Amino acid sequence: MAELNLNQNTKVTDILNTYPWLKDELIKMSDQFKILDNPLAKMFLSNATLSDVAKKANLDLDAVLAQLKQMIAAHQG
Repeated sequence: MAELNLNQNTKVTDILNTYPWLKDELIKMSDQFKILDNPLAKMFLSNATLSDVAKKANLDLDAVLAQLKQMIAAHQG
């Protein structure tokens, strides 16, 4: 499986396509991510970056990036 270079410009759709199991983990991170279960979210997420989503969820971008990297490492290891 190809690994993504996660940063503020990484598109959420790229993350979910590469690591589909992360959707559930994101929802656990913040209730704001429950939008990922909404079919209409595809329109928003098609261009949404991690920066956009962190801002929308009122989360610190660096913390989100660190958590995602930690979850991916744990899942792969």
